[in-house]
Amino acid sequence: MTAAQGNVIIVQPQSTTNRDILGPVQGHRGWSTGLCGCFSDCVSCLLTLCCLPCMECRNASRLGECCCLPYCCLGASMAMRARLRTLGGIQGSICNDICVLACCQMCAVCQMSRELDNMGL
Repeated sequence: MTAAQGNVIIVQPQSTTNRDILGPVQGHRGWSTGLCGCFSDCVSCLLTLCCLPCMECRNASRLGECCCLPYCCLGASMAMRARLRTLGGIQGSICNDICVLACCQMCAVCQMSRELDNMGL
């Protein structure tokens, strides 16, 4: 075969739809640690307890966002939790994220940090 003849197509290209690209809406796994598993990572637990804003800014940076996001935008912590669930394929809902952050923000922020650690981010 010469260069002038071109390439031979063995497999025809397949069309892709958004359904092929996206994972399941509800995720395929749970959180790697529980909401109250703070003592499994004492460093993040103490950092969250001593300086919640520092930990939230750290989590935002690890998610690829501006470190000031949690304090510049209303509802940013909820959006970050939803983004983390989406990136990790974690089961849950926005309603659950809101309830968790409203009832136990420190535990939720600590859980997010542990999840980022476990995901290698």
